[in-house]
Amino acid sequence: MISIHGSHTSKIDRFDPRYLSLVEASAKIASKDPNTWGPNAHDEALIRLNWVDSATSSRTLLPELDALAARFRNHTHVVLCGMGGSSLAPEVIAASFKKELFVLDSTDPNYISHALAGDLSKTVVVVSSKSGSTVETSSQRALFESHFAEAGLNAAEHMVIVTDPGSPLDEDARKRGFIVVNADPNVGGRFSALTAFGLVPAALIGIDVSVLLDAASDAIPSFQGAQSPAIAMAYLLAYQSGQYIAFCDTDSGMPGLSDWIEQLVAESTGKDNVGRLPIVIESVTAPVGGDALRIAFTGKSDLVVECELGAQFIFWEWVTALLGFALEIDPFNQPNVTEAKEQTASLLKSWSGKLPKFTPQNIDGAVEIFADAPTVQEALTQVIDAVSTDGYIAIMAYLDRRDNEELAQLRRIIADKSSRPVTFGWGPRFLHSTGQFHKGGQQNGVFLQITGESDNDIEIPGRDFTFRTLISAQALGDGQALASRDLKVVRLHLRNRENGISEILSAARAII
Repeated sequence: MISIHGSHTSKIDRFDPRYLSLVEASAKIASKDPNTWGPNAHDEALIRLNWVDSATSSRTLLPELDALAARFRNHTHVVLCGMGGSSLAPEVIAASFKKELFVLDSTDPNYISHALAGDLSKTVVVVSSKSGSTVETSSQRALFESHFAEAGLNAAEHMVIVTDPGSPLDEDARKRGFIVVNADPNVGGRFSALTAFGLVPAALIGIDVSVLLDAASDAIPSFQGAQSPAIAMAYLLAYQSGQYIAFCDTDSGMPGLSDWIEQLVAESTGKDNVGRLPIVIESVTAPVGGDALRIAFTGKSDLVVECELGAQFIFWEWVTALLGFALEIDPFNQPNVTEAKEQTASLLKSWSGKLPKFTPQNIDGAVEIFADAPTVQEALTQVIDAVSTDGYIAIMAYLDRRDNEELAQLRRIIADKSSRPVTFGWGPRFLHSTGQFHKGGQQNGVFLQITGESDNDIEIPGRDFTFRTLISAQALGDGQALASRDLKVVRLHLRNRENGISEILSAARAII
């Protein structure tokens, strides 16, 4: 069962008419009523509500998943190529069950090199893409197919495709003899944790996925009525919280759950200039910066949500749907995500496949500064000074989240120095997560981009650009999309990653 406790529960008022309206909305969600979110959301909701009973409907996949697990039982290296909703849930599942899964959700050449380092003869690659046309995933797929061929291996015997029926990826993969598992087309990507997108990778690394489905199924009946934990949480987030909500999964046994919730809540609610911005923090006592509700999954916090992982998935999906109702927005669309994609495509076309050389305004040690600031410390100070009293700072690192992990310390340092909420995201994966919020939510963000030189570059088969060029276009394209809204964007480029990260952290700590 789901237990919610913490000091903030005292703010639940079950006699508040707004609470009672959420009770009615929850009943409508259970019946998959597409009118729940109003006429403007009807058409999208009509084709996005099968997540409601995915804990039951996904059981039809179990024989297929068992067969897949048996077929690849001798493959010791499992790589998942996917972005956003296709990757975040499998990563949480793998970490929670202490299983090895390499999640390739980046276009950074240094990070991609890690995925290619395993024994290809013992490797199975899961390519997950709902639309079947995501540039990151299609590029990764082409890369692995090429490497399998060079190793004298049949790619079709080492790859599993997860996609919607009838997608370009589905049609091409079936035509070429690949194993395909179709996902439910009436479930949106960020609500897909308990569908094929979450369950196929889990099965391949040896997890009994029925445990997840059982926990979710057991939780769903509790979502109805005045005592519903999902309604209580949605009420608190909508009416007893401001823009910022901090999540901490430390010591919960579910590492990465906060990142999955971050995508779900930010992309679902960050539109029409409203929303709730999750901030993933390193510990329950870590500085968030400013006033934010704190949520944990064990121990003590403003709110603590305790239950099994499968229940957490369906609980937060239900809460997010209710939060959309309370905020009067469509929780299932993502109207601003395409902006960065379009800017990226435009840059790649104008560059004709060759990355231009960019001239910084200043250079400080190993860091190129693309701002009117002579030093890194001054550039960071400008970012802090630019944030409004109700705004936030988003740090966006287009680097290797394994080897460059030290940079994530910057979130905590800047939050402490600025006393404003600070988020940290690895690019380009955050473009499928908080990227929607940045452009569609409250327009009070200040953005720090950190890019870097690569130790190597990797060709993308069938493309006239490399991964280094692609990630550069994604960073600059998103920067253009943000700047077009008159939002402040500062970019720091690392000429040497190790030295540059050290210099940025040192400069941040020196800010008074």
